[in-house]
Amino acid sequence: MPSATVHDIKLLISSFHPLLVLETSEEDRVHTILDTAAAELDMTLFEWSVTRGLRQRNSETRFGSKISGGGSPLGMLKHIETLTIDAIYLIKDFGPYLEDPAVARQLREVSQAFTRTRSAMVLSGGSVVLPKDLQHLAVYYELQLPEQDELLELYHTTVKSLRATHKIRIELDTQEEAEFVSALRGLTLNEARQTIAHAAITDGKLNPSDVRHVQDRKAQILRDGGLLEYFPLADNPYQLAGFERLKQWLARARMGFSPEAAQLNLTPPKGILLVGVQGCGKSLTAKVVAREWRLPLLKLDAGRLFDKYLGESEKNLRKAISQAEGMAPAVLWIDEIEKGMAPSGGSGEADGGVSRRMFGTFLTWLQEKRADVFVVATANDLQALPPELLRKGRFDEIFFVDLPDPSERESILRIHLRLRKQDPDAFELAALVAASEGFSGAELEQATIAGLYRALHDRNPLTTELLLAEMRETVPLSVSRREDVARLRALGRERFVPVS
Repeated sequence: MPSATVHDIKLLISSFHPLLVLETSEEDRVHTILDTAAAELDMTLFEWSVTRGLRQRNSETRFGSKISGGGSPLGMLKHIETLTIDAIYLIKDFGPYLEDPAVARQLREVSQAFTRTRSAMVLSGGSVVLPKDLQHLAVYYELQLPEQDELLELYHTTVKSLRATHKIRIELDTQEEAEFVSALRGLTLNEARQTIAHAAITDGKLNPSDVRHVQDRKAQILRDGGLLEYFPLADNPYQLAGFERLKQWLARARMGFSPEAAQLNLTPPKGILLVGVQGCGKSLTAKVVAREWRLPLLKLDAGRLFDKYLGESEKNLRKAISQAEGMAPAVLWIDEIEKGMAPSGGSGEADGGVSRRMFGTFLTWLQEKRADVFVVATANDLQALPPELLRKGRFDEIFFVDLPDPSERESILRIHLRLRKQDPDAFELAALVAASEGFSGAELEQATIAGLYRALHDRNPLTTELLLAEMRETVPLSVSRREDVARLRALGRERFVPVS
């Protein structure tokens, strides 16, 4: 059981907060947390649901007998107002009943009465929206995803049960067990329990190869949630040409996650912001950082956060941040941050101020975060970036990504030719480099791919002449949008650290 969570709940109850809200689907965790808190506070714990009515919980049977008069939402609230003992009341799935003015009013009156006692009500469920008149009496407590100690306890409990029911074999030593449990981070307890069971029952054993099973399960859960995309370490073969100054900075920053840095009271780096020309490797950098640091990569599509319902967009952002922290250590990649966090030219007023509130939440988290989540954010439009994002202390550094120089273009061509089973030394690279002046890395890749398609169509091998023909037919962004790119390059070189 997370001692910090129990401590927080006990502190809130002891300091006369009458109404707590736990928005979570992890009902079993809520039970365990409140059972522990009630026992340590020496208080009685009651539980109410519309199906079971009001009952007293106890450590042996979990449920006591149903209390008369506590069946309906209104009847339950009126009944607990008459009780004179200090108690904690867990009230489940109460959101829909708050639309009844009588129920909302009675909840307010009980809450006000509880401000003079140690008693407290805890509303739990997937979504609990309180009327405005009640919000000043309530504390929303964000239940974090399970920590390593909780997951380890769950692992041992689940394995014990599986051994008894399915005779599975455990082929993990102490170190491998720790790695397996660490891979479960980012899952709820129920998701972790299901993942362990599925991995074990599939072949009748748990062994080191099941870490990949856990990673696949996490990727699926994140895809289903629609907020974060998960890239396992094993699926990250990406390479980055050039960027020598950035690579040197990252090599030093990596030391911030070491025990030696912790001994010197150094906090891990927060992250970097990459601005610059489109198609020149900003997004690729996030993938390479994760590969070099041997960390999972999480991608946040900021556009997915927005929801038409009041308050849901901010809740989505908090959920995405919680998921990222739950999977720490990890790299969080936020692509084109200016589009998701500051739409409408950065004013954020066209959406009722939602984007501005979300942007403020993100900045606060970035400034104060403690979890080992390294943020790699990218931006193409410097004019849309709010000045608060560029202030020192938000990101550890802001880098400018320019068009590749000749040596970098050669390196990029070599990477893409080798990736597609071509021998780079069989081509006249000097001619290709000269012909690709002003090309971005993405445009070099597309020229290579288009040349290979033409070669396959003609049933001939890829040649320098085919690649040159493709390059001549390509109008790079530096030409089609010459003025915009020139303005961006001049501004970026003046204000930010070049990656090369």
